[in-house]
Amino acid sequence: MDEKRGTFLVTHADEGSAVLRDVDTGQVHTLSGHPELESGEAVEGTIAPEPPVEATWSLEGIDERRAIPVEESEEPPTSQEREIAVAQGVGEVTREERAGIGEIHVLTVPPERTDEAVADVLDDEETLARAARYGVNRVEIRAEEGIVSVRYLP
Repeated sequence: MDEKRGTFLVTHADEGSAVLRDVDTGQVHTLSGHPELESGEAVEGTIAPEPPVEATWSLEGIDERRAIPVEESEEPPTSQEREIAVAQGVGEVTREERAGIGEIHVLTVPPERTDEAVADVLDDEETLARAARYGVNRVEIRAEEGIVSVRYLP
């Protein structure tokens, strides 16, 4: 196997090792050492398989690493996000590109499940993986009855 360059989400880190998930392919790589990474961090860099078995990987270089905060905002969804929600049915997701970097995802949910949907987005590892893939620095969640907007922001 060869070295692999990419963007990885640190899904687990402890004293002895770390687990990286390639945000483009979903492939999981266990590092043989712990290069002082923290769970939830996004790392852009290069990994290489450890000989002779090549079952674990080593982190060869880091080009960038960043924590990506995922936070619930006190602000309600914007008027644009409300308009998107009105145009879609319950249980649907609409993705809109932002000018520049990032995306906005608008989810419509049964009104009584809004808080549960927000909690699911906050706890979902895929929220962080998307943020790392988009190259953004933070995720903001806005909600009101029946509408959840997930804003991937620079």
